[in-house]
Amino acid sequence: MSRKPPDYELWLEATKTVKPLRARSRGPGAKLSGVPLPSKKPLKLPSTPHLNVPSPLHKPPPQITGLDRRTTQRLTRGQVEIERRFDLHGTGVEMARVNLLGFLRDAQAMGARNVLVITGKGDSPYSRHTLHGAGHFHAPERAGRLRRLVTEWFHEAEFRSLVAGFQPAHPKHGGGGAYYVRIRRIREER
Repeated sequence: MSRKPPDYELWLEATKTVKPLRARSRGPGAKLSGVPLPSKKPLKLPSTPHLNVPSPLHKPPPQITGLDRRTTQRLTRGQVEIERRFDLHGTGVEMARVNLLGFLRDAQAMGARNVLVITGKGDSPYSRHTLHGAGHFHAPERAGRLRRLVTEWFHEAEFRSLVAGFQPAHPKHGGGGAYYVRIRRIREER
């Protein structure tokens, strides 16, 4: 014996008074409420001429050239004067990118050449020790998200116009959780 819902009788009464709608023609070219059905022909868009003329206003930003040998040595030894610092600890990825770009633009406008960007090392069992040498940049145990993304951002067009080169910082400036960034000089157009 199955139980019926409490308003089953009411449902039966309501369905007795309902009349089905009359069937509509749905053939090719049929119109629904005055709107024609879309045709199966692809639309032809007006063609626009492709101009491959380089514009002086839209030059691609220069590639990251890296640092010269002397600067690299001084940075590796921690013997460089840091003109400005920017700490990304506790910042989300989206805001970190926007804030870093703004910081680098400000640093360039103020004429700074060497800045320190602190990303942190990330949460890993090896993040407490500080290695330093030629191979510490690619140490697999240091997998901080911002640390990895910042180096990718530096190679994007927006950042390339600001950054001449970068390298991991000396342990006294943060080691594997920070980068020295060399800012491009603003060249005046003549």
